[in-house]
Amino acid sequence: MAPSTLSAALAPHSRWGGSPAALPAGPGSLPAGPGSLPAMAPSVAERLLERLDRAGGSGGLCSIEAAAALGVDHQTLVGAVKSLQALGEVIEAEARAATRWELSPEGEEVLRDGSPEVRLFRSLPEEGLPQAEAMKLPGGSLGFSKAMANKWVRLDKGAPGGPRVLPVVPSVQDTVQEHLGQVRAGEAQALPERERAELKRRKLLLEVTLKSYWIRKGSAFSTAVARPETELTPEMIATGSWRQLPFKPYNFSSLGLPPACGHLHPLLKVRSELRQIFLEMGFTEMPTDNFVESSFWNFDALFQPQQHPARDQHDTFFLLDPAEAPQLPPGYTSKVKKVHSQGGYGSQGYRYEWKVEEARKNLLRTHTTSASARALFRLARQEKFSPVKYFSIDRVFRNESLDATHLAEFHQVEGVVADRGLTLGHLMGILRQFFTKLGISQLRFKPAYNPYTEPSMEVFSYHEGLKKWVEVGNSGVFRPELLLPMGLPENVSVIAWGLSLERPTMIKYGINNIRELVGHRVNLQMVYDSPLCRLDV
Repeated sequence: MAPSTLSAALAPHSRWGGSPAALPAGPGSLPAGPGSLPAMAPSVAERLLERLDRAGGSGGLCSIEAAAALGVDHQTLVGAVKSLQALGEVIEAEARAATRWELSPEGEEVLRDGSPEVRLFRSLPEEGLPQAEAMKLPGGSLGFSKAMANKWVRLDKGAPGGPRVLPVVPSVQDTVQEHLGQVRAGEAQALPERERAELKRRKLLLEVTLKSYWIRKGSAFSTAVARPETELTPEMIATGSWRQLPFKPYNFSSLGLPPACGHLHPLLKVRSELRQIFLEMGFTEMPTDNFVESSFWNFDALFQPQQHPARDQHDTFFLLDPAEAPQLPPGYTSKVKKVHSQGGYGSQGYRYEWKVEEARKNLLRTHTTSASARALFRLARQEKFSPVKYFSIDRVFRNESLDATHLAEFHQVEGVVADRGLTLGHLMGILRQFFTKLGISQLRFKPAYNPYTEPSMEVFSYHEGLKKWVEVGNSGVFRPELLLPMGLPENVSVIAWGLSLERPTMIKYGINNIRELVGHRVNLQMVYDSPLCRLDV
């Protein structure tokens, strides 16, 4: 078979059967693309077929022996095997693996110069040497402990001038060097298993796995391989020549390059799932587009006193520019001032001098309850009250110390229900419904204190992994001092609850450090690989 015929038969192709990366480039073909195997001389594949043909009925060839007989590198011959396999049933190749023992670079040195313990022994004079000097001899630092274990030398700690290393036996035999010589001669299997293991432990021997192929003739074997066509051209159709041409089978299992696309962050996946749960329960999403909020809506409207510790700069980010809100709702502001300083609506208030300057201070909102207050204020302005169910999922900011579970910014999930006659029992019922949809069925409620809810409850769930009860949210019934100044009817109650978005996300995706979920330490591969979010499984 002419070299040009074979090289044409082995020309690169794509979705037609075979792997283009393993094919050699024939004369006149394009250079190998990035990542392909090095170009291979066509004569290697041709000579392999001829040698296999001469083998006759012997059963086949070992690729290692064939490479040695042809005088080529084994990897080059493997490339020829893969190229011939791509042509169909020309040859059959069975992958095989075998192990053999080889000398490591340290083993080569020991075979040449002797083992460290023998070199140390042979360098010691009869009267011995101080230990410090003995350690500087050839093989001293490595061979001393082994020579001591073999009882070839001893250490006289009471010698004048300090510890002294003395020879104990007149001569020694370097069995380590002899064993390595056996391995070099191909007699590694003759060594006892214990000796081989000891040489391997000392990093003098390496156990190498050799991968090879057993090559046999295929059902369509031939030393002259015709070139299968990979494309049906207009000329073939026009002339009818396609009827006499062999075509390479189309590889329907070949995958194309995956299209580049964006990926949703795990927080967005969990947020989408939570949002869907709220919508299924009939809630309406509140507008939460103002990260910058006045202290009035963030604190005062929620009946939180101006001397409350949460309003300190150690807990809240206040703005320098603009430092104050331009205006506050006038009539509502006076009612909030009165209920704080004098009381009202059945409350005695906090009895302090309420200052509008403090209420005007701008800050980064510390919770989305400020958005809930704005939504309830708009509800109170309607001519006729109608029950509502609101929810929000958005970012809040607090002056926290950063650690594995706290950041200065995070996301808050909040639900609010306003209707006549709502009680603590309604709150517990809706909490059970909400958390059941999250896949959390074991709940406990614990009394708590919040400035703007009374009664208030912390929500706990039993964590199967941690085998303990952990807090999953906070809840309560809004106080009359918050609702009545807005103008809501006296028989209207508002129940609310909230939780963070980050905690269920970390639990869902097995993330232990919140800084690996949000911030500059996020591994983008984690974002690419994170699965779909199903909170109920």
